[in-house]
Amino acid sequence: MLKVKAISKAYETSDVRTHAISDVSLDIAEGEFVAIMGPSGCGKSTLLNILGLLDRADTGRTELLGEDLSQASDRDLTRVRRSTIGFVFQSFNLVDELTVVQNVELGLLYRGFGARERRERIEAALDQVGMRHRARHVPKQLSGGQQQRVAVARAIVCAPRLILADEPTGNLDSANGAAVMQLLKDAVGRGTTVVMVTHSLAQADQADRRIQLLDGRIVSQTQLGA
Repeated sequence: MLKVKAISKAYETSDVRTHAISDVSLDIAEGEFVAIMGPSGCGKSTLLNILGLLDRADTGRTELLGEDLSQASDRDLTRVRRSTIGFVFQSFNLVDELTVVQNVELGLLYRGFGARERRERIEAALDQVGMRHRARHVPKQLSGGQQQRVAVARAIVCAPRLILADEPTGNLDSANGAAVMQLLKDAVGRGTTVVMVTHSLAQADQADRRIQLLDGRIVSQTQLGA
């Protein structure tokens, strides 16, 4: 489903060049749950941003669903990202002024769904994450765990083929973290591919495959449960 071949990415300032990732190749199958681990600064988020078409590699090839996107225009990357990928972030990234329903609805509006289908999809997504009873609340009225559930609903409401999760439990206590992990595993059970960056070995070991990064390179891959 998702492939990168020999990709590298560096960032430059006036006096230093930092290699975020170097010569990374990765092949992720449809419906697979992949966890990416490594110390801070090892390139995890950079890799996730490239996989999510939010950033471009300096060199190498990026392919999603058989389409080579290495030289795609920004407009085409936006099109593919909106139609295929859902995102879950550590900081939730909800819009403070919008209600739960309105936050979840954003992706549907970008994709041009009609009002009736938006309503049906939002209700289904909020049911899946157990947040329908909070539909009219705004983020400041929710706990951190509830906000992350809403963020997951926003990610799944468009039925994406791929979900990218960057430290999705990093701001949560263990109980809420376990609940969010279950939501991601439920998405995998419905056929969605999930790639998650995490510092938690216990959570990484719930994936199908664990990938270890160090200094911008893949140093190990471990096949876990089916």
